[in-house]
Amino acid sequence: MRRTFIKAALAAAVTLSLCSGQVLAQAKVIKISHQFPGGTIDDGDFRDRLVRKFAADVEKKTNGQLKFEIYPAASLMKPVPQYKALSTGALDMSLYPLAYAGGEFPAANLTLMPGLITSYEQGLRWKDAPIGKELVRLLDERNVKILTWVWQAGGIASKGKPVVAPDDAKGMKVRGGSREVDLMTKAAGAAVTNVASNEIYSAMQSGVLDAAVTSSTSLISFRLHETSDYLTAGRKHSFWFMFEPLLMSKKTYDSLTPAQQKIVMEVGASLEKFGMEAAKLDDERVVEVYTKAGRKVVDMDQASFEKWRAVAKASAWKDFEEKVKDGKQLFDMAVAVK
Repeated sequence: MRRTFIKAALAAAVTLSLCSGQVLAQAKVIKISHQFPGGTIDDGDFRDRLVRKFAADVEKKTNGQLKFEIYPAASLMKPVPQYKALSTGALDMSLYPLAYAGGEFPAANLTLMPGLITSYEQGLRWKDAPIGKELVRLLDERNVKILTWVWQAGGIASKGKPVVAPDDAKGMKVRGGSREVDLMTKAAGAAVTNVASNEIYSAMQSGVLDAAVTSSTSLISFRLHETSDYLTAGRKHSFWFMFEPLLMSKKTYDSLTPAQQKIVMEVGASLEKFGMEAAKLDDERVVEVYTKAGRKVVDMDQASFEKWRAVAKASAWKDFEEKVKDGKQLFDMAVAVK
């Protein structure tokens, strides 16, 4: 009986080991890259937190079949090339400012078109509107899938003087964040210098930039109050709303089971409320950060916004409609979303 018991125990141990090995073998590791500072699921840049919330929830709902490695602060690859890496399948996932892909995918410039989006709610309505469905289709053709729709308003950090109206930008070296914003600021009399948001600090510190437009969250996370004197806050009016979605390579998505695909899409969509609320909070928090640092904060008023929009219509809007394939059709779909 003792020998029988030992044999049974050994057999059970072997079976358990094999089962554990099978579970481990079945676990798929997905790499997520982004350019923003890393933190924890509860603290830090909300874009990093969103990624971590996504990873934790998907891992839980798939019973560990999907696991994630997160690479913040451009530690896996530089910011701009992440779109191409997604489209070729060299990268699994990224929380990515889509307008960075404008060089290879010109239609993406619509997602940081100055003066086009005026509220978070309007931006999020793109998802179910014809423009959103067309954007999804165009990205699918390029082997990239949108999991979470995230929009962010932006402010202007500047040295020497605040930049509120177009005339304020004359003669300044300004970072806009996309080709279309650069066209607008150039039309306003600024010299254009475009860098990724994680490079703004050093560019302003070295004098390469006099002013930079970026999201409220990046103004905070990249400590731009240390290299600028003024903030034009985006909490009331802003010509700068950027689409920064959580994206997955279609190659990675297609490698998942149907059940796993359903989970990643559902979890991605469930985080959109968190993204919008966190972005709105940062629009207010950045004012507190700059004020505490002794910097001067101004708000853009409606009149100044309308002046910027007039410059944008004559430059960036016109350029997109004329030079991007199906640009007029895409723009008409975008402006139809109120």
